[in-house]
Amino acid sequence: MAARSDFMGSKLLNSEFKGYAQRKLILSRNSISARRHLGQGLGRCFTRLPSLHSNGVGLRCSGLGRLKAIVSGDVSVALGEEKLQSVDKVSHFFRVPLIQDSAADELLRTVQTKISNEIVGLRTEQCFNIGLDTELSGEKLLALRWLLGETYEPENLGIESFLDKEVREGRTAVVVEVGPRLSFTTAWSTNAVSICRSCSLTEVNRLERSRRYMLFSKNPLQEQQINDFAAMVHDRMTECVYTQRLTSFKTNLVPEEVLYVPVMEQGRKALEEINAKMGLAFDEQDLQYYTWLFKEDIKRNPTNVELFDIAQSNSEHSRHWFFGGKLVIDGKPVERTLMQIVKSTLKANPNNSVIGFKDNSSAIRGFLVDQLRPLLPGLTCPLDVQIRDLDILFTAETHNFPCAVAPYPGAETGAGGRIRDTHATGRGSFVVAATAGYCVGNLNMEESYAPWEDVSFTYPSNLASPLRILIDASNGASDYGNKFGEPLIQGYTRTFGMRLPNGERREWLKPIMFSAGIGQIDHTHITKGEPEIGMLVVKIGGPAYRIGMGGGAASSMVSGQNDAELDFNAVQRGDAEMSQKLYRVVRACIEMGDKNPIISIHDQGAGGNCNVVKEIIHPKGAQIDIRAIVVGDHTMSILEIWGAEYQEQDAILVKAESRNMLQSICDRERLSMAVIGTINGEGRVVLVDSAAIEKCRLDGVPPPLPAVDLELEKVLGDMPQKTFEFQRVAHPQEPLDIAPGTTVMDSLNRVLRLPSVCSKRFLTTKVDRCVTGLVAQQQTVGPLQITLADVAVIAQSYTNFTGGACAIGEQPIKGLLDPKAMARLAVGEALTNLIWAKITSLSDVKASGNWMYAAKLEGEGADMYDAATALSEAMIELGIAIDGGKDSLSMAANAGSEVVKAPGNLVISAYVTTPDITKTVTPDLKLKDGNLIHVDLAKGKRRLGGSALAQVSFLPSFKGS
Repeated sequence: MAARSDFMGSKLLNSEFKGYAQRKLILSRNSISARRHLGQGLGRCFTRLPSLHSNGVGLRCSGLGRLKAIVSGDVSVALGEEKLQSVDKVSHFFRVPLIQDSAADELLRTVQTKISNEIVGLRTEQCFNIGLDTELSGEKLLALRWLLGETYEPENLGIESFLDKEVREGRTAVVVEVGPRLSFTTAWSTNAVSICRSCSLTEVNRLERSRRYMLFSKNPLQEQQINDFAAMVHDRMTECVYTQRLTSFKTNLVPEEVLYVPVMEQGRKALEEINAKMGLAFDEQDLQYYTWLFKEDIKRNPTNVELFDIAQSNSEHSRHWFFGGKLVIDGKPVERTLMQIVKSTLKANPNNSVIGFKDNSSAIRGFLVDQLRPLLPGLTCPLDVQIRDLDILFTAETHNFPCAVAPYPGAETGAGGRIRDTHATGRGSFVVAATAGYCVGNLNMEESYAPWEDVSFTYPSNLASPLRILIDASNGASDYGNKFGEPLIQGYTRTFGMRLPNGERREWLKPIMFSAGIGQIDHTHITKGEPEIGMLVVKIGGPAYRIGMGGGAASSMVSGQNDAELDFNAVQRGDAEMSQKLYRVVRACIEMGDKNPIISIHDQGAGGNCNVVKEIIHPKGAQIDIRAIVVGDHTMSILEIWGAEYQEQDAILVKAESRNMLQSICDRERLSMAVIGTINGEGRVVLVDSAAIEKCRLDGVPPPLPAVDLELEKVLGDMPQKTFEFQRVAHPQEPLDIAPGTTVMDSLNRVLRLPSVCSKRFLTTKVDRCVTGLVAQQQTVGPLQITLADVAVIAQSYTNFTGGACAIGEQPIKGLLDPKAMARLAVGEALTNLIWAKITSLSDVKASGNWMYAAKLEGEGADMYDAATALSEAMIELGIAIDGGKDSLSMAANAGSEVVKAPGNLVISAYVTTPDITKTVTPDLKLKDGNLIHVDLAKGKRRLGGSALAQVSFLPSFKGS
């Protein structure tokens, strides 16, 4: 075997996985002693569960500390002597190259620039790490080799490393190998295992790819250079450096037992400690209410599962406390909540709205169309044209915190979650197309100096850089849509980072990853059914994994307030293929029309089952069996199965007689289906462990108490309204200061380099913009396909001209000067973009409003109130309305010694029905001769506050920054 050496000179350390082991005052609730002493007021000390280690491979999971890279040293024994067989049930294939020569050359140039020009060569390969239950037969080994190899270059696949062979031949080089953390099963592995099992390779239980890089250098590389390279080629949040060849995927993780927190004994103090330890994001009002709830009302100690449950389902991210809270501004109570202000537009202009502020999406009345549908949904059958009454729906949300921590998977799951929001509207609906938006800080591109960017700014080490976020997040969202089959037909991009005249730094360190979708819903399916006793609670989708823990609470905090390890636990993964399977099951159901078996449907998002199951069973209640949930990792604890967000899951209600029908559809699509409970009418959510109950029965001991046993109305119903107090803060304003000697061409060159103005081809060329055949207008226009389209248009069917149009408006930089003007200008931009499609009527225009603010920090809440008031007044006067939206109200991050707030942003996504999709105007000149007419919408005022020119004219050195 190849000898290995640690360039940090330390021992090979195993990866330590910190779960939700809590302190000593937390005891096992399902132990006999715990049940005996429950509520008796006994003082206890906190204990910590043993550290959990991986024994399968030496790993360097860099986490959030200093990276230590492990590389191959001299090789003394030929790896080719090994035979492909089960070595502790993991076997290996190697394939070259990992990346094409052109990409390798580009990476080498980057390495030479950023690390050392002593590095003169770079080779790559990938290693397939194959987890096996038993050793493969010769025939199955050939089948696996055929699956992993390329048919046109079989010689590039082998059972020994191509790179290690070069080292054995005497070449001076080091090899760095990186791959997924053992606790993080990738979506690629899930799909690869599915393919293997379809080929009768049932022995394969996991198949992960690791990436191997060989660096050739003139002189031996220093340890820091190796570390820098390893950091460059892997994502520290989801991957780690492999110190030796994998021999097992086992992590020796022991599922944590259900614990309880001694609120009865220690009151609020116990909640404060568990709040800090688990990152639950309880604020002062939460701590006060939950102390009262358990100590005075329920009169028992809560379990850690219950506290995690209510932290996720009642987080700001999930419950929007701020929008529904009482506001006190400058010492005076405000009459209306923000939610009431925004909803007043729909109350004044309801017109064509059929779903507003009450579902995963909003919807407006559409048209009768000829839709192509299967004669026998769920079966192989001919398609036929049917006349259906289809409404246009729209949904928009953001996925900001995950994109700050791990941009690529964060954007993947942002797009995927929004897709499921679309198809989980009403009793199920059709996905058509997407829009997207990105706001990040200064890019600080080394190869493209931007003089308006302040190079003295520091950036948080626990978050990705703005440049990486813009690249990776757009890649993640685009890749997910491409794999799923949803076109991305509209968007916006913005960068900003500046120290204002008052000394305050404003920048999108916590980025905006905006994802919206336009779709259709059968008018007969717009209303979800109510739960009835005897209905089945069903989960459909992918298996549960230990990913996305605490995302709801983490997203509700200023970045940097939470423990970095908890931020890692909230990282998710996207699986577009599983999402497509899930959508096909939902689509088969809704194509049954009146026979649709889905009574109600909710997609699983932040908080996992904590949220989605309670939503689907409210208000009737149900007893849920945690062991009925399909899991992909059997080391998961009850807390993790219940709370992990693992994507590509829906919860649905069906009648008992529809069970077999739904099961047959899921089997056809190879999608797991689990009946996890039955509506019982008791108004409670009760989470039981059937496996533990059965074990206790066999052992002749009392069964464990439920991990969760809560009255729904007390944790999900009408809970006490929160109060928020703010003082207005003056907005600093200075005249635009353009440096002496600046020419018009200088200013034009700068403006055209600003990402909010420049070509968006870097975003549009990598994403599908026309899949489905229902896209009538996407971003690019004219013979050169320039990214200039103002409006996006979809068709409702393949034979009709009716459809829907949507457009975006957002003006956040103006909000730094005047929040009211910002709101009005956002509406104006959305409408002036929308007018280029033929619409049914201005009064038919509805909009989604997405608010991204650091709402609870100084001055921001008052700004939001002023913006909401101006928005309401403008829309009511215009005869249009907001009918939905989302908020992200912790848009700030710690950088050095200061809290950096993002510019407050209100994104208006206007959408409307169009009677003729062919009547769309695009901004490319189509005639050789003609007249261009300038329409001055500013009525001669020509104000430049918050403009692109003002942003690029800012010179940090002149402002004392």
